[in-house]
Amino acid sequence: MPLVSIDQASEVADRLLAAAGVPAENAVLQRDLLLDAEMRSIVSHGLLRLPRLVERIANGVADPVTRGRHEWTAPGFLRVDGEQGLGPVVAQAAIDAISARAAEQGVAVAAVANANHIGMLGFYADRVAEAGKCLIAFSTSEALVHPWGGRRAMIGTNPIAIGLPTGDGIFMMDTATSLVSMGEIHDHANRGAPIPPGWALDGEGNPTTDAAAARDGAIAPFGGPKGYALGLAFELLLTALAGSAIGREVKGTLDSTEPCTKADLFIVIDQELAPVAHFVELLRNEAPADGFEGVRIPGERGRLLRQKALAEGIEIADVTWSRLRELAGPAESIKD
Repeated sequence: MPLVSIDQASEVADRLLAAAGVPAENAVLQRDLLLDAEMRSIVSHGLLRLPRLVERIANGVADPVTRGRHEWTAPGFLRVDGEQGLGPVVAQAAIDAISARAAEQGVAVAAVANANHIGMLGFYADRVAEAGKCLIAFSTSEALVHPWGGRRAMIGTNPIAIGLPTGDGIFMMDTATSLVSMGEIHDHANRGAPIPPGWALDGEGNPTTDAAAARDGAIAPFGGPKGYALGLAFELLLTALAGSAIGREVKGTLDSTEPCTKADLFIVIDQELAPVAHFVELLRNEAPADGFEGVRIPGERGRLLRQKALAEGIEIADVTWSRLRELAGPAESIKD
């Protein structure tokens, strides 16, 4: 795995997106989202997704220009038709709109349909928290998770992220309701590495440690029936509010040819907050259990990894880096 500087990775991503016809402002947002995931070691949502995104643009199922169409159906509820736009571009435009509305009335919600994969939800939670507001973000995905007691994929990985200022910093958590993401399964398959027992079933509904077989099977819900219940609740809620596809009808997050039919939901809260930094510090100062160095706050490990990556670079799988450089071509190949 080559060690690549952030400048190198940015330059290759910029060339690739420019050649695909993505306007500069949209390309910067898409690039920053993917690189942020890479720097936090969330490779499942990083640069490995870029070749597929470029294919989706070429195949006409991802619009590199649109920011989505907005309709306020209530004073605090924004319905967004993503018009098959790039996920981060449509998502950020929706968050900007409801942040402005929340500044007026305290809270606002956006339900998004027909936008491409929006990537790591924590990216948006961090941004809103740094601006002094709270964000709760949800998304659905293609059916990749088996229900508790089932043998085939029926619901999405359906993540949630929460970000808020604490008084002396920010808190951010971002987790799927599946045990792992399908992107992580793909990363293991790309590296020829086995997956741990319990992660997934194969296409026949049997437990497997073969990442390639798991790609055609189903991921386990985290926490057994509790993760299944949360994932199902999120899928029902988002589908009802956004008017998107549901279950095995959701397409477009893992292929290059189908319009994306999942849902996203964002809630921005703009209220004066009581400081909670003292409790966060109490948690950090707790005596660690055996086998642990200390108590960590969700999001802190990712921020430390990001700082290290900015200074030292990131390790990218050979197959991913080679493919990106091949697609990007030399600098002079960028379209005007």
